[in-house]
Amino acid sequence: MRRLLACVGLAVPALVVYQSCLAADLPSASSWLPAETPLVFEATEPMTLLGPLFASEVAKAVTASATNRTQNLKLQQLQGIVAYLELQLGTSWRLGLERLLGRNATIALGTGGEALLCADGQDDKLLEKLHETARHFATTEAIKQQQPERVASKEYQGVTAWTLGENEAHAILGTRLLLSNRREVLKRVLDLRAESNGKDLASSALYKAAHEAVGKDTAAWLYVNMETARQAPALKAALAREGNPIGTLLMADTQEVLSAAKWLAVGLYVREGKLVLKAYTDGEAPATSKAAAFATAREAGDGVMPNLAVPGRIASLSLYRDLRAFYAAKDDLFPERTSGLVFFENMMGIFFSGTELTDGVLGQTRPDIRIVVASQKYDPSVGTPAVQMPAYAAVMRLRNPQKFGPAVEEGWQKALGLINFTRGQKAEPGLVIDRATHSDVKFTYAYYRPTEAKDNGVVDERFNYRPSVALTGDYLIFSSTDGLTADLIDALKKEAVSAAKPSGSTHAVLQLDGVQLRSILARNRESMIRKNMVEKGNAREQAETDISGFLTLLDCLEEGKLSLDRDGGRPRATLELKLKTPTTLP
Repeated sequence: MRRLLACVGLAVPALVVYQSCLAADLPSASSWLPAETPLVFEATEPMTLLGPLFASEVAKAVTASATNRTQNLKLQQLQGIVAYLELQLGTSWRLGLERLLGRNATIALGTGGEALLCADGQDDKLLEKLHETARHFATTEAIKQQQPERVASKEYQGVTAWTLGENEAHAILGTRLLLSNRREVLKRVLDLRAESNGKDLASSALYKAAHEAVGKDTAAWLYVNMETARQAPALKAALAREGNPIGTLLMADTQEVLSAAKWLAVGLYVREGKLVLKAYTDGEAPATSKAAAFATAREAGDGVMPNLAVPGRIASLSLYRDLRAFYAAKDDLFPERTSGLVFFENMMGIFFSGTELTDGVLGQTRPDIRIVVASQKYDPSVGTPAVQMPAYAAVMRLRNPQKFGPAVEEGWQKALGLINFTRGQKAEPGLVIDRATHSDVKFTYAYYRPTEAKDNGVVDERFNYRPSVALTGDYLIFSSTDGLTADLIDALKKEAVSAAKPSGSTHAVLQLDGVQLRSILARNRESMIRKNMVEKGNAREQAETDISGFLTLLDCLEEGKLSLDRDGGRPRATLELKLKTPTTLP
């Protein structure tokens, strides 16, 4: 008994040391990656991210979303593969996944399409079982196709490297799996493992700075070497693209910042039941940047206002944008006069009777701009359009509403007259202008004369629109429907009572209600299927599969919020996502 206890006393520490060697003796994956690697995604807590996928409700929703034969067949094939692997590995797929990559998972991508997965698990024996299962399957298929040489192994840098096909190479080191789509990528990784000479990613000053910025409390994080990534043709073209006024107005100096940045980092955090993504960079816009100037608060108490809340809100966007400064800098921002810019200037000259645009029109607005998109209710006496479009509106704050308000309404009526004239040329019905009052606010709106609806109450798509313009206090409302205008009047009056205050450091806030968005898309499911068939040439069954999958994915989002601000002069973006278990399709 004493000898047995002595053996056990020696064996237990030895086993513990062996397991710790498997886990701790391997350096971080970044120590084996080249310093110039352009993109690396590291999941430091993989199961925190994958855990929600294990819920039984998710499996039920996925099964319920398989609405046709093709979807059911693919689902059955997937279930068959999972069942086969569970049998071969002797574990459930949930537990197996945790044991195979529960400690860390790193994905590295190159500009030429090369990719590497480095997965650190907790069970080297299970990893070997998985390798043997995959090797056996690949060997059987290679022999069937009379290409047995496809499955081969080779010793390199003291490690057995395997290839199971033309675009696959992998190696196993204890509990770590290295898997790549290029053999030369795996070779480079094993070379760095043998001797890095400071040429590895972990030794890179850029990588260290990015890692420090996101902090240590991330569930996952993304690193982008901008100096290398900018060599990719797609990104290079995107950053060099000019002449998009709307994109510049929304994103401000983002393009300039990313063009000058050496690195970009995105940290993913799990906080209070939400997924939070924060983007950091070392890039800064020049002090003379015109793109940064029109989106930067200059006075104390200035900044972006809170988003407006209305019934059925799908999305809302609040911006701090000085339109006068933006347009005054057009020659610097857009050296080449585009046809779109020329058209805008011509139309504004007509609508505002030739008033000087910079100071006379845009200078009359404050940098407070808000946009709202909301679902709408239809008048039963008119009918419901075949395609149901959401209502949308822009809310702007005027410097001198009593003086400039009438000029805006005059311009709006001219625009409406132009629309009616164009529709008349096509023998299409025009809009009738009328006045309404809501909460003591008189406003102007236009509507299409009701027509006889079809037997199912469906009417033409034009009945989605009842454009209106309203002035309440300092605020000017342009809306696609009078119903949304009334809701915004209520929201602005409520905001005035609560004395909402702006945020000086934040210059853009976008909020999205996933439930409302999916609801309106689901109501238009049939039209989306037909559009998919026409644009992509898909058969109806494939189109139904595409749309059903998209709606199921969207059903996982309850709400989202994106904020753009500056930290010490450097831009920063924060995205908050509140996810939920998907439901079945209607």
